[in-house]
Amino acid sequence: MDGYKTPLREISFSLFEVLGYEEHCAARQDADSLDQSTAEMLLAEYGRFCEAVIAPLNGPGDAEGCRFVDGRVTTPAGFQDAYTQYAESGWFSLSSDPALGGQGLPPSLSKITSEILSSANMGFALYTSAIPGAIATLSRYGNDGQRSLYERALVSGKWNATMCLTEPHCGTDLGLLRCKAVPQEDGSYRISGTKIFITGGEHDLTENIVHLVLARIECAPTGTRGISLFIVPKRRLDREGELGELNGVSCGAIENKLGVKASATCVMNFDDAKGYLLGEENRGLAAMFTFINASRISAASQGVAHAELGFQKSLAYAKDRLQMRSLSGPKNLQQPADPIIVHPDVRRMLLTQKAFAEGNRLFNHFLAMQLDLVGDDSAERNGAEARLDLLTPIAKAFATETGVEASNLAVQCFGGHGYIKEWGVEQNLRDSRIATLYEGTTGVQAIDFLGRKVLGGLRPAFEELLSDMEGFCAEFLEQEQSYTVYGKTLIELISQWRDLTLLIATRAEADPEEMGAASVSYLMLSGYIIVGYFWLRSLKVALAAIERKASDTGFYQAKLSVAAFYFDHLLPRTSAHAQSIRAGGKSMMSISADHFQF
Repeated sequence: MDGYKTPLREISFSLFEVLGYEEHCAARQDADSLDQSTAEMLLAEYGRFCEAVIAPLNGPGDAEGCRFVDGRVTTPAGFQDAYTQYAESGWFSLSSDPALGGQGLPPSLSKITSEILSSANMGFALYTSAIPGAIATLSRYGNDGQRSLYERALVSGKWNATMCLTEPHCGTDLGLLRCKAVPQEDGSYRISGTKIFITGGEHDLTENIVHLVLARIECAPTGTRGISLFIVPKRRLDREGELGELNGVSCGAIENKLGVKASATCVMNFDDAKGYLLGEENRGLAAMFTFINASRISAASQGVAHAELGFQKSLAYAKDRLQMRSLSGPKNLQQPADPIIVHPDVRRMLLTQKAFAEGNRLFNHFLAMQLDLVGDDSAERNGAEARLDLLTPIAKAFATETGVEASNLAVQCFGGHGYIKEWGVEQNLRDSRIATLYEGTTGVQAIDFLGRKVLGGLRPAFEELLSDMEGFCAEFLEQEQSYTVYGKTLIELISQWRDLTLLIATRAEADPEEMGAASVSYLMLSGYIIVGYFWLRSLKVALAAIERKASDTGFYQAKLSVAAFYFDHLLPRTSAHAQSIRAGGKSMMSISADHFQF
């Protein structure tokens, strides 16, 4: 059961009714405006392509997986043809510079479409996910020669790309990496070392793969201060940019994974491979963060995708599956039992999935729009950069954690049928799990958000965010006569958020471990409040539409119901996170490592 329907009405509501995407696009500098009609037509066409070409490969691709023989990776049947169609249809080039063969549409559009592709087929989507980040990194740090050699082929999808960071011994602590770079007389470097967990490090979809590799030049400082970034193509290029011989880059193995089995996760060996410095020496990690942050926003979209796909499958099943009678009396007298959608617990699971999918979609669309402002060099650029830096860790961690929860609830909706492969929900759960891990685990995102951002250099942006949210809540309370309790609840939570921030900061001055102990609860609390803010914005739009007697009133009535469910049943989870933060880290850290036993 691999069916997926693009939620075009939901996407349109998020972009055009809540976030003002048409006005946002019209205000962009040096770009043709993207009106609602054109955007909706483009998204509909993209959705049709994904439904018809990509989604049918999802289940079969998972069952077949990738094959690894003699250093070569073969993707599942149908992937080569689908990739070719995807590239030839121009989907890779939506947001790229027209001078490079791109279509010049807003960068946000690529992030908006990534949810659709990930819902249709996560394994396939991962073969497309690194290209935007690679292009952005090359555009920002590459010299003219490097950009001319690589960008156009990446924009078209003719070549693919990877991000090569971690190694077997260092995990997230990249300061420990051993991959080395030896300078050569011609200005190139010899790159040697092993990288692991490289998505799409080797495959049969493109003739070349451009690896962006972190390595340490001889005599460079230790730790992260001595890391440089290099372009290392799978195949060397001659002076005219034509492909030449293989470049000392080989795949040593592919991982046997829990999920996304159609995506090759590779161990990559670099044996005196020829590489080229990208950006400045010893500034490679800073340069790579252009790539990393792009990937984190993509991972947030994947969280939405898993929640959406799980919800779609759960809803179809819940309307069809007959089991028991409603507690308030039979609802389906022509059948021996009622459909399970009448039962409150099934409603709870469906509404949780729907609330997370739609709330996180709004959050992600808002972040995607900040990418447009950053790229336009407008007066809003600095503010947009600060918002992106501040909010990306929350979006990545919260959307993926709740995406796993929603995927898990989909299995539960199906009962025993969810545990078998026939329905596809067990695959969705397996596929969802990686998104909380790669591009920085939830714990890494949490300490980055709290330590480096809120208690660090982005405190002004944090305060501005809270003030903006409070301002909207105050406006909501002035204008709306109904649902005021939700506006008041959100104002109280924002005030609590400030108080908890101060509490952590005070404790961390005496004991730095307090920050680490509070970080994940703090991030999740932040995520629930921010998504609550977007649900309040949705509620305001829905109320206005009902008041003006919009034609699809049922759609807006559903928005009111889901918003109410979020405020009544999901937002209260902040109380538990707040209590955990107040409890502090003493009970976590008091037990010695030697006393952990089994």
